[in-house]
Amino acid sequence: MTGVRVDAWITAVRLVKTRSLATAACKAGHVRINGDRAKPAQAVTEGDEVRVLVGQVERIVAVRRLILKRVGAVQATECYEDRTPPPPPREERVIVGARERGAGRPTKRDRRALERLFGGTDR
Repeated sequence: MTGVRVDAWITAVRLVKTRSLATAACKAGHVRINGDRAKPAQAVTEGDEVRVLVGQVERIVAVRRLILKRVGAVQATECYEDRTPPPPPREERVIVGARERGAGRPTKRDRRALERLFGGTDR
């Protein structure tokens, strides 16, 4: 096999859920092969680097083996090498400025403290 359609391949290796979502991602410019935008029918070959934007995460994979049909998750991971960098560690968020339930509306003093904390309003 010399090449496989990129939309069929990213569906077969389970990077996206359906073929129509893969086609839509290609048309929207969310799929790149070796740094260039890919059309849905563009061929992908072994050794290519494929970048797919899935939600808010960009998956970077190198093609190891070409497949046409969707296979199990274990077999799918054997068809590519995942080069996606690990996500940054989550920072603990402290909720500041939360009012207790039933405390009523903030007073003028409370409102000014909130504005100092979160920045002024654009009026």
